Amino acid sequence: MQKKLTITVDENIYEGLYKVVGRRQISRFIEELVRPHVLHKELDAAYEQMAQEEARETEAMEWAEAMIADAGDEPR
Repeated sequence: MQKKLTITVDENIYEGLYKVVGRRQISRFIEELVRPHVLHKELDAAYEQMAQEEARETEAMEWAEAMIADAGDEPR
């Protein structure tokens, strides 16, 4: 899930980001710079490895979809 964040930077910094990184790429650029400072590298690597395991991902999606279907069957 993504969250919107409003930050304030100097006008020169913004113009530099706009010129170097591009208008629609600034958020991704900043996220990639910040990520190693706020997330554990081992956790990030584990998520990446899990995402590459197709069988595990398929099983996880089937489980999630089954849970959603079961929740729809519950009486109110």
